[in-house]
Formats: sequence, structure tokens, C-alpha cells
Amino acid sequence: MPKRVRIAVFPVAGLGTRFLPATKAMPKEMLPVVDRPLIQYAVDEAKEAGIEHFVFVTGRNKGVIEDHFDRQFELEWTLENRGKLEALEKLRADLPVAGQTSFTRQQEPLGLGHAVWCAREMVGDEPFALLLPDMLFKSTPGVLAQMIAAYEKTGKNVIAVEEVEMGEISSYGVVGRGPGPDEGFEVTEMVEKPTPEDAPSNLIISGRYVLQPEIFSLISRQGKGIGGEIQITDAMQKLLADQGFTGVKYKGRSFDCGSKVGFLSANIAYALERDDISEEFLKELKASALM
Repeated sequence: MPKRVRIAVFPVAGLGTRFLPATKAMPKEMLPVVDRPLIQYAVDEAKEAGIEHFVFVTGRNKGVIEDHFDRQFELEWTLENRGKLEALEKLRADLPVAGQTSFTRQQEPLGLGHAVWCAREMVGDEPFALLLPDMLFKSTPGVLAQMIAAYEKTGKNVIAVEEVEMGEISSYGVVGRGPGPDEGFEVTEMVEKPTPEDAPSNLIISGRYVLQPEIFSLISRQGKGIGGEIQITDAMQKLLADQGFTGVKYKGRSFDCGSKVGFLSANIAYALERDDISEEFLKELKASALM
């Protein structure tokens, strides 16, 4: 029986330059999809999958993320005295239990691999989940829960994948598919940003990982890769040779909220699902389409 995955790492140190000036003073992870910040969706997904400890790798001007996962007594007092008890209970339900959150600093923007390495002391010698908050998934069960189910069967490292058009493949990390069902197949290779001619498939890595702790020592020994950054894919390629990876072609839909179109699409999709605003919002969308 593989060791249980209890810890999740959230890299939240990025500058969010594609959303300037909105992200000049506010972390991109706090951008709201309807009325919940992106980072909250990622934490909710981790909670559903059974994660008990949430590790945030932050950078400068990211203190508001720490504040978001803390109690705000003045706000709670105000809501209680104004009789807004439903809003109060929702706020409290979102909070991790005391002691479940840890924050560490990535002092330099040296890439995703370096951000993961910064969490090594908090993760220790345990398997852990890695969630990129830019990627938002609408799925039931959540993508990480689907991955944990595959991990419990194989005990291997796990990555979530999805299909894209071959013309888009050169923007992503791509995997080769071996035997096994969509719920858990053997990954035969990983290639970072291949040309369509060199891509082993049209399955891209989608921002969710379950990794063994040996990844940390591999990252510490590698140099900078594509873009002059320490890439997580380089370390995963070595881990693939040593331990193997399981791929999960998850059930659900993804939104790349690191892009403006993906972020706006997520807001539309989530708003149309809300009983309290969907009808009025749909009217506004139709009216805008006729303008």
C-alpha cells in the first residue's frame, strides 16, 4: 500500500504580468472567478482529495494570500452583528484548520522547479500533490481526487493530462502514452514544448501532479533549462526513468486562468452555474451579443 498523500504544494510566487495593471498590487492567485479567488478553488480541490497540509510558496507582495486563509475578526464581528450569518458561515467553512497551512518564500523567480524545491523542508520524505492555481478545473470528482485514486492503485508519480490540437502542442509539456485506461495509463516519455512533428502524442501536462519526494534531490542537481529557469519537467524526466509515472486523462473541463481568455471563460462558465445569478447574467450576455 503506497504512503498516503497528505501534503499539497501551491506555487504562488509568480508576478502575473499578463494581468497588469490588475496584478500590480494584487496577486494573480487572488483574482476572482465570480466571487471566489483562484487560489481558493485550488485549495477546495485539494481538500476534496483528502489533503491535510497546505504549503504555499510565495514571493514579494503575496501577503494577502496568507491573510485570505486567516481569520478576520472585525469582518466576522460585523457580519454577525448585521445578521449576515450565511456569509459568515461560508467564510469560516473556507478556512483551513489551525496549523494546516505553511508559507515559505521563493526569493528569486527561478522557475517552477525551483518553487517546488523551496517547499522541500515542509514536505519532507513524503509523496505530495502539486497544484498550479492558474489552472482551474470543473470536474466531479475533482481532478486531484481522480489522480489520488490512480496513485493508490500504482504507487507511482501521477500527472493529469488533456488533449489539445496538434497545432497548439509546442506551447506545452507533452507525454507519450503507454498501456492502460484513461483513469491510469503508463507514461512512456515527457517532452517539453515539442514541434508537432516530434510530439509523442497530443496529451499535455495540465498543472496537477502527485510526486515522490525524490524529486527534490533531482531538482537540486539540475541546472537551468528552457527560458533560463529551473524546470520541473527536467526533474520529472529523470524521475520517470527511475520510478515511472501514471497519466490520468481526467474527466472534466479546464480553464487556463493564466490567460485573459481562459480567465474570462471561467467566469462565464461558473456564473452560468450559479442559481442566484445565472438567469440575470444570461440575459446580460444575450444583450451584449446583440450590441
